[in-house]
Amino acid sequence: MGAHTRDELAAITAKFLEAFNRNDLDGVMAHFAPNGVYEEFNGNLVEGPDAVRAAFAPQFSGAFGELKFIDEDLMVDAEAGKVMASWRCTLEVKGEPTGWRGLDAMTFDDDGKITHKLTYAKTRAPLFGS
Repeated sequence: MGAHTRDELAAITAKFLEAFNRNDLDGVMAHFAPNGVYEEFNGNLVEGPDAVRAAFAPQFSGAFGELKFIDEDLMVDAEAGKVMASWRCTLEVKGEPTGWRGLDAMTFDDDGKITHKLTYAKTRAPLFGS
């Protein structure tokens, strides 16, 4: 069996999402393992805390307006230490409300830290450049 129960992984994932919605980059980064990998929905692969932080920085600096992630569904495989979380992101572009749906496939280590976060998005066009 994995290091964490389903409920524990669900709670860790909820805290991770809450950090995004508080616009708390340090809080988000606290969830990543030192060797954490983030695969962005535009195909960029970033590894390690400095690169992951740099990849997230634009959305936390307000470059894309106020982003909010609304939890939709959660699938947890506690034995494998994996979570698939689907969400809806809302924001304003040129004063107009918009958003997209997406999901994160995350793998957690025994300490409850993210070792791999793979993001998929359902949108007409990516909002973030490579």
